[in-house]
Amino acid sequence: MKIAAFIPARYAATRFPAKLMQLLGDKTVIRHTYDNTVATGLFDEVYVVTDSDIIFQEINSHGGKAIMSIKTHESGSDRIAEAALNMEVDIIVNVQGDEPFVQREPLEKLLATFSGKDSDTVKVASLMQELKDQTLIEDPNYVKVAVDRNMNSLYFSRSVIPYPRDKSLAITYYEHIGVYAFRKESLMQFTTWPITALEAAEKIECLRYLEYGIPLRMVVTNYMGVEIDTPEDLIKAANLLK
Repeated sequence: MKIAAFIPARYAATRFPAKLMQLLGDKTVIRHTYDNTVATGLFDEVYVVTDSDIIFQEINSHGGKAIMSIKTHESGSDRIAEAALNMEVDIIVNVQGDEPFVQREPLEKLLATFSGKDSDTVKVASLMQELKDQTLIEDPNYVKVAVDRNMNSLYFSRSVIPYPRDKSLAITYYEHIGVYAFRKESLMQFTTWPITALEAAEKIECLRYLEYGIPLRMVVTNYMGVEIDTPEDLIKAANLLK
């Protein structure tokens, strides 16, 4: 089974332009992400897929592998699917470019869903972590996920799910971490489907899978580090790096 990691990397960003090219210690954010993904030793190949000549040169000039997108893409999944279309690969892992502290253990647990018990039923898998801070549970910037007894996703939402109507019950809340693993055919199929109503309403891409009847197998992990969306996040990442 051939496994490849793809890191979608846009240069433009609404809240923090050129964030992937910001220096974090002695390397750019995107190089940290790439190098740490390679260092896990889990992948036959690791690629950065980008729309930017600057990012392309940043990776290739330091011995990495980068692919330029041909078309304009709305999502990382679409960008990866274009790059992987003619490649011989079985499992594709989408690692976010703004997650420089990639670790082996969460990705290893994610990949294990494709070789363990009832693995033949798993088409897409993703990560989640437990949320305990009530402020974050209520924050719409934190996407929550509810799962069934088999750890398959039931729904993703920016709202509080499940809603605690019975205040006496102890409820576990999970935050969705946007790292995905796909069987190649499932990713290719995803890109042929039009955006669905729930996806458009919540602005959560993976709801498209649920609306077409494909649950995501969710894996509990600890947070992988700092997701860099703002200059303040870069400062947090620099402190963590120290």
